[in-house]
Amino acid sequence: MVGCFTSLLSCAAIVIIIVDERHTMHHESASEIGKDSASAFKTRVGLILFVIYGLVYVGFVAINTINPTAMGQVIFGGLNLAVVYGFGLIILAIVMGLIYNVMCTRAEDRMNQPEGESDHDL
Repeated sequence: MVGCFTSLLSCAAIVIIIVDERHTMHHESASEIGKDSASAFKTRVGLILFVIYGLVYVGFVAINTINPTAMGQVIFGGLNLAVVYGFGLIILAIVMGLIYNVMCTRAEDRMNQPEGESDHDL
């Protein structure tokens, strides 16, 4: 009886999917997406920040690999190097994300202005 019920549910699900696909409305994007003149700049900034973060993270991994007992050394406030370095990595990622956002937003505003519009018109 359970197998029959499961088969019935499977068939019902397939029918619903088929009917749903026939009546799906295909919408386009709500906003018009044009050429992003700041794309190269954003890519470059992203890669630079990624390399910087990667190097700091490699330092964390290297300390753990080469001298794992160093991670147990108390640095300040009763916190060891592992905790301080770990929180430092988290904070660094947040700060770098904010820096990326500010830099890229400014670049987009500057580079993606409509034709004939400039900062002088303000």
